[in-house]
Amino acid sequence: MKRFSVILSLLILCMPVSGCNVDEAQNTVDNEVLYQVSTINALLDGAYDGQVSIAELQDRGDLGIGTFATLDGEMIVLDGNTYKARYDGSVEKVDDLQKTPFAAVTFFDEDERVENAEFADYESLQKTLDGLIENSNLFYAFKITGDFPYVKVRSVPPQQKPYPPLAEVTKNQPTFEFENVKGTLVGFWCPAFVNGINVPGYHLHFISEDETMGGHLLESRIKNATILVDQTPSFQMTLSEDSEFGKLRLDEDKTEELEKVEK
Repeated sequence: MKRFSVILSLLILCMPVSGCNVDEAQNTVDNEVLYQVSTINALLDGAYDGQVSIAELQDRGDLGIGTFATLDGEMIVLDGNTYKARYDGSVEKVDDLQKTPFAAVTFFDEDERVENAEFADYESLQKTLDGLIENSNLFYAFKITGDFPYVKVRSVPPQQKPYPPLAEVTKNQPTFEFENVKGTLVGFWCPAFVNGINVPGYHLHFISEDETMGGHLLESRIKNATILVDQTPSFQMTLSEDSEFGKLRLDEDKTEELEKVEK
């Protein structure tokens, strides 16, 4: 399957002028890129065929989220390992040969930290994260560890062709509620202008410390939380040149569909 990449540089970190080492600048830029496979609108339209292997994805980042070919579960990339939260709520580590139709990853580089935080629900967590977003036109990656008295997640089962739209799949999505577990939330906050490309606002996935439970975050309570923040000023996206991808109407406003899917 052919692919091409679109690169959007939101911040020029270093130009080749006196006093700036070009090799060091390149390394900095590589670590400050949110790399994405396909678009959220394509996923909403049922573009579930795998494009990029997990091996390729892990070359682009050590933290992130996404899904797998045929929409087979929720992806969690943490500390360089890639996990699948299956439709029964269990978690497994995946091999490098599996592929993804949609994912976003970055090399996590801590810029800010909040410790010993407590949140009564997902809404209160988001309000605290709002205060850590200094520039609403950039991307932010989050790694949040802590004790979870309660967490509610979802996953989705693999689909068969002809693939139904994502909103149809999630109408009957399996949800799972866990109590008194330690774990980690990973994911991103994306600016409003990426509507149709990624999920504007917060998109987080959960994995338990023992790597046995996880999924797309719907609700949570957290104690003893440590929040790590990585401001990410550059964006790169890989798109498919497959003929089926070319038939998708990716210019349509799917805000309402996305809201249903994310909630």
